[in-house]
Amino acid sequence: MNEKVIVFGGAGFLGCYVVEELLKRGYRVTAADIRKSEYLPEACEFVQCDIMDRHAVSQLITSDVSYVYNFAGMANLDMAVAHPVETIESNIMGNLNILEASKNKNIKRYIYASSAYALSDRGSFYGVSKLASEKLTEEYYRAFGLKFTIIRYGSVYGERAYGNNYLYSVLKSAITEKKIVHDRDGQEVREYIHAQDAATMSVDIIEDEKFSNGHIILTGIERMPRVDLFVMIKEILGNDVEIVLNKEVNDHHYKLTPYSFHPSVCKKLVPNPFIDMGQGILDCIREIHEREHGD
Repeated sequence: MNEKVIVFGGAGFLGCYVVEELLKRGYRVTAADIRKSEYLPEACEFVQCDIMDRHAVSQLITSDVSYVYNFAGMANLDMAVAHPVETIESNIMGNLNILEASKNKNIKRYIYASSAYALSDRGSFYGVSKLASEKLTEEYYRAFGLKFTIIRYGSVYGERAYGNNYLYSVLKSAITEKKIVHDRDGQEVREYIHAQDAATMSVDIIEDEKFSNGHIILTGIERMPRVDLFVMIKEILGNDVEIVLNKEVNDHHYKLTPYSFHPSVCKKLVPNPFIDMGQGILDCIREIHEREHGD
């Protein structure tokens, strides 16, 4: 296999994992992002590119490109609430720039990285931007025949994460401050999926035509309330961690399910086999400890 793939946001947390998985399967990969990551493999071509620069985006997507992934844009819900203009610009206009550059280029499929919040009334500007971008992606198929797959990711975690990843922030606080502070009652349920599992299925999707022009919910089978997650972390770290639940309701985060009714059909995929949650957390703890202590 020698097909060319461009991954916008390829230097980000999940983007790096997808780049690696593509390379393992023999694809030629270009990662486009505003800055390079230390985790990008040498076999990957890196191009510095801001998706808000329409000309730069259009120059990257040439007629020899088979697949385009878009992981770029605002990915943090709380940051999106605080910065609505930047969120709308990067998540909607940035996506539009990539779609526009991709049409009429004989691309086999455009893969848009969305979120479960696209189907929720609790996602504030982040959810709105993701849903609008989904609609734009669908419309480019109807108007120009640009095939697509929209992937709505659940709660992704793993090594190489950073401050805007929820689980990373919790683990870092537990390790460095011996405390986990949470502004709700901890009963919010999430389905956690390791980034490697998410990346594997993200590449599986382009290798099966049945996922063309459809919506996929990509999540794990590790379903648990957040308070149970906190207790698991506390036990792994030797119980020397204080758990503080402020029980203040943050209306932008869902409790049991992100979904509000929207008339669209969506398939759910779960990894099989999958990385065990306890093992995944342990690996993250080791990495954070090494970062903090330099060993």
